[in-house]
Amino acid sequence: MTAPAESDDATHVVPVVCNHDCGGRCRLEAHVRGGRVVRITTDESPDLADRPQLRACLRGRAIGSRLNDPNRLLYPMKRVGARGEGRFERVSWDEAIDLVTSRLQRAVKTYGPGSVFIHHGNGDEGAISGVAAARRLMNLMGGHLAYYNSYTSACLNYTAPFITGRRDTSSYQTLPHSKLIVLNGFNPAETIFETNSCHYLARAKDAGAKVIVIDPRLTETAATFADEWLPLKPTTDVALFVAMAHVIVTEGLQDQAFLDTFCIGFDERHMPDGVPEGLSFRSYVLGAADGTPKTPEWAAPITGIDAATIRRVAIDYATHKPAQLLQGCGPQRHAYGEQSVRAGITLACMTGNLGRLGGGWGGGEGGRSLGLPIGGFPTGTNGVKARIPVFLWTDAVVRGTEMTERDGVKDGPLESNIKFIFNIAGNTLVNQHADINRTVAILRDERLVEFIVVSDQLLTPSARFADVLLPADHSLERNDLGSPWTGERYVVFGNKVVEPPGECCHEYWWLSRVAERLGLEPAFTEGKTREDWLRQIVAEARAGDASFPDYDELRSQGLYRKTPEPYVAFEKEIADPAHHPFATPSGRIEIFSKTLYDMQHPEIPGVPSYLAAWEGPEADLVGRYPLQCIGPHAKTRINSTYDENGWMEEAEPRTMWISRQDAAARHIADGDTVNVFNDRGALLARARVTRRMRPGVVSVPQGAWYTPDEHGVCHRGSVNILTSQRPTPLAHGNGQHTMLVDVRKA
Repeated sequence: MTAPAESDDATHVVPVVCNHDCGGRCRLEAHVRGGRVVRITTDESPDLADRPQLRACLRGRAIGSRLNDPNRLLYPMKRVGARGEGRFERVSWDEAIDLVTSRLQRAVKTYGPGSVFIHHGNGDEGAISGVAAARRLMNLMGGHLAYYNSYTSACLNYTAPFITGRRDTSSYQTLPHSKLIVLNGFNPAETIFETNSCHYLARAKDAGAKVIVIDPRLTETAATFADEWLPLKPTTDVALFVAMAHVIVTEGLQDQAFLDTFCIGFDERHMPDGVPEGLSFRSYVLGAADGTPKTPEWAAPITGIDAATIRRVAIDYATHKPAQLLQGCGPQRHAYGEQSVRAGITLACMTGNLGRLGGGWGGGEGGRSLGLPIGGFPTGTNGVKARIPVFLWTDAVVRGTEMTERDGVKDGPLESNIKFIFNIAGNTLVNQHADINRTVAILRDERLVEFIVVSDQLLTPSARFADVLLPADHSLERNDLGSPWTGERYVVFGNKVVEPPGECCHEYWWLSRVAERLGLEPAFTEGKTREDWLRQIVAEARAGDASFPDYDELRSQGLYRKTPEPYVAFEKEIADPAHHPFATPSGRIEIFSKTLYDMQHPEIPGVPSYLAAWEGPEADLVGRYPLQCIGPHAKTRINSTYDENGWMEEAEPRTMWISRQDAAARHIADGDTVNVFNDRGALLARARVTRRMRPGVVSVPQGAWYTPDEHGVCHRGSVNILTSQRPTPLAHGNGQHTMLVDVRKA
């Protein structure tokens, strides 16, 4: 790619970056004429098998539509109505910065720096984000209340170290080496883990791999790639996995040599000291301890998958080697999401697939760290040591100083409840957090959180709760860098192609002005502009890689890329265990975790186990709310980004999927407006009656903007008005796919 280029009609074509909150990082070209982006195109370089194009999905191609949105915030504003009403008046930047500075000083002086919370916000995935800049400022002021986990993969990240020492997965370049691929809740055709996830799935199919998809919905991934679709009931995948384990054990298909060499806890001969007999995984599966063998017949009514199918899939998985079990992040966003991570890894171990080319880890996708070694904006050291699980931030508002280790607090106690919030490029303050009605009630009480600063491009549901609302620039209005989350080895340079409208600016600018008023500007900026920091990041990458282009070369080329090689997770540990033990207490894969067992928590067993979800198909609440509801990602949104975009609405209108049987029982026709409700709230949606949905389950894609009427019913269909704030037991993560509802024609 050469840039900028000029076409015959004086249109400049400039490389830019798609820096949304997704695992891909795609090449885009902005066609600029007369100071305005008039068109977006994507990668047209040769599409090679081992170096496929970095082509953008429809979200990336719509970036110009968001850039030119007539509803962009243009000026700083302060709240004039009650918090949450969304009424603001324009103020100058000086007044806004003075107000932020004074209220920040008051919070730190009155309650301590631990009262300041920089909220989860990934709307800007650039090298110098506003969130990183806020952290740097607060660390110069003594620190801030930090969090761990994410809304994406809390159970996966938190649980993996107990089992294999770390979260790690083989790269998608290994898929063509697999004979069988099982996708559980993994839908890369609509949710982008890496730009070319589907390219490698297609290559695997071409090479003869069989693909089985486990999902309550016949997703686009299932429709495109699956040889077989298993529409199981949500929250029951662990029952399916342990029943598959039962078949493998009783048929004698387990890789016993692998288990004996690399694992503890599979059978009674390989248990940690001090553990009573009968607690191994094999004993659990065979029912030695509880008298219930976990047979396919046991699992069939739980999962909704018939016993013969479970038995056949188990034998297929155990005999087609190498095989990969790839789990998306949806299965671990359930009530006991930790167990799906553990059970998946255990199946991979039982079949000897872990650490081998074409095999897989089984715990959950993502987590690789194979990208180019490019750094980020330095944020300094946080002087506040206490951390909370991010999903419990509303609890930290209401009862922060009372929270303990049982609430997941690390290095506590908290010195204060949350009193001041920075909400930058994020919609988790309201829209993406669970139980919106509880959340907004907390935020409206100004005795709790005393001040909220929001920086964003649009008046999102979270931005409506700002006390000061600041207009953010767009990624096409500044230079920036973009890197993929995990395995692809490239960096994209995003050029500034247009000037920001109105008084929009990047957070680094206004946080520098706050720092100036606090006497911290020299330490905050070190005399550098944002552009200087970008140059420093590139120079540091170049110092470690002589082939890395300098800043101006990268800016012109738009891309620096190395051809990826297949990466096999845990390959060293399997090839040479003496010199590369697993980073667990035993140095082995801990199918039985004594660390977890010693917690003596009824919801945290020593081996992976099926636990009936509190709002699952076996819950008593089914009598009142008979439908399970899930909130998958939509292909037209990145979380809540683009819900406002008319192009996306045209590409795929918002709908709630419901099976023909469940619709008929409620006299609902395709296209009807329906009310979806439970005790926590209600929303309106347009019904899509389809055979692609498992009976007993409805699907309301997450990310729609919370838009309540006077009765509190959300008219755009934000699923989080229905979800629960109850955390998972170990990770204290979000189980936002676990909920029961009913549906009626509106």
